[in-house]
Amino acid sequence: MADRPSTRSRLAWRKSGASREGDECVEVAAHEGRVYVRDSRDGSGGMLVLEPAQWRALLRNIKNGAAEPR
Repeated sequence: MADRPSTRSRLAWRKSGASREGDECVEVAAHEGRVYVRDSRDGSGGMLVLEPAQWRALLRNIKNGAAEPR
């Protein structure tokens, strides 16, 4: 797993324009060849750190319905 950036302030977080205030959502940031994912309601909590290929695979699986809740 890749290291986190030395400071969270270096990350430019964004979330989907389809999300509404108060909804469950994730935020994404890209920095130095890594993709960071966090819970939008807990900005100081943990985050996933993904390689670009892992991020693309995750998005592909979500779009194909492979990440549907059971």
